Amino acid sequence: MERGSTGRYLHVSAHGDERVRAFIPHPLPPHPPLDIDAGLRARMDDAILNLGRLDSVSTLLPDTHLFLYMYVRKEAVLSSQIEGTQSSLSDLLLFEADEMPGVPINDVLEVSRYVAALEHGLARLRTGFPISNRLIRELHGELLARGRGSDKDPGQFRRSQNWIGGTRPGNAAFVPAPPQTVHELMGDLELFLHDRKGRTPALIKAALAHVQFETIHPFLDGNGRVGRLLVTLLLCNEQVLSEPLLYLSLYFKRHRARYYDLLDRVRANGDWEEWLGFFVDGVAESARGAVHTARRLSKMISDDRSRLRSDSRSSHTLLEIHRCLQERPLTNIANLARRAGITFATASRTLGILQHMGMVSEVTGRKRNRVFSYERYVNILSEGTEPLPT
Repeated sequence: MERGSTGRYLHVSAHGDERVRAFIPHPLPPHPPLDIDAGLRARMDDAILNLGRLDSVSTLLPDTHLFLYMYVRKEAVLSSQIEGTQSSLSDLLLFEADEMPGVPINDVLEVSRYVAALEHGLARLRTGFPISNRLIRELHGELLARGRGSDKDPGQFRRSQNWIGGTRPGNAAFVPAPPQTVHELMGDLELFLHDRKGRTPALIKAALAHVQFETIHPFLDGNGRVGRLLVTLLLCNEQVLSEPLLYLSLYFKRHRARYYDLLDRVRANGDWEEWLGFFVDGVAESARGAVHTARRLSKMISDDRSRLRSDSRSSHTLLEIHRCLQERPLTNIANLARRAGITFATASRTLGILQHMGMVSEVTGRKRNRVFSYERYVNILSEGTEPLPT
């Protein structure tokens, strides 16, 4: 169904005396209401089915927390890559281990702030704090607390005009709402999130809210990353997921041209149904991918532990080091010794055994301050995180 434009244009002065048309979206939900035909309903049902399978993934893993720890970091890398960073998952893990040979520090710092923002949001939800504009501003404040963007009013809705694409508003691909309307627009979005205008199913709510947030573009920087964070937090808050296991950044990265085209089509033509189909297909694909990754990791960890137990040199220390490598699969000997509660010499000797067995590899080529990788573990999680071409 094409409804026509889902907002109105206002001529504003921006970037000096330049006059541009800024887009002010109508409040959600769409009017007329969504037309969900049998085909779209089947795609939504498939997404819900795969979300259910994903939510039970904890039964596949020896420690769901370890999987979450790494999966959150994969999402941080992917979401930041969409915004132009060139950092890899290995870069982030080296940064967190205080080992950064050749790591692009500005990029990896940006990725690490995404991890901090997501963890902050999840911690707030666990205490019963609602999804709200206050929480959204807090996420933004965490995201831009350090590094690039820290001069772009972290935690504050914008007070000046921004634009998307182009070198100035006059040649931009899209000019969001003028700053004086942002608080009201975000207030309307908050009412929608709280079901003040009628109950909206969680999956549809997440899909619509993501477009509305990106259309308002309420911050000077970081809107894309906060908008993607919002999807996961919404699904957790609505109890569709008990753990934050679903992330759409890889799907959006692979289909980014289609993604941006559909955002434009919603604004211009009100084609919400086409967007919703794309979104739920992404949910289903991402959920299947997460389950597949969890199964592969679970089998790999189980196989490796069986090998360790059957080896004549097997010991509690060997198994403990293996467990620690699941927590920090790219680490140095000192960090590993500290986490395992053993001496540096014992950690070094144990890593040597694992290296001889082909489970870990040394990645620096140095004789001192060496860094070891649980290589297959990192490789499985790194799939799809290759930096975008510049």
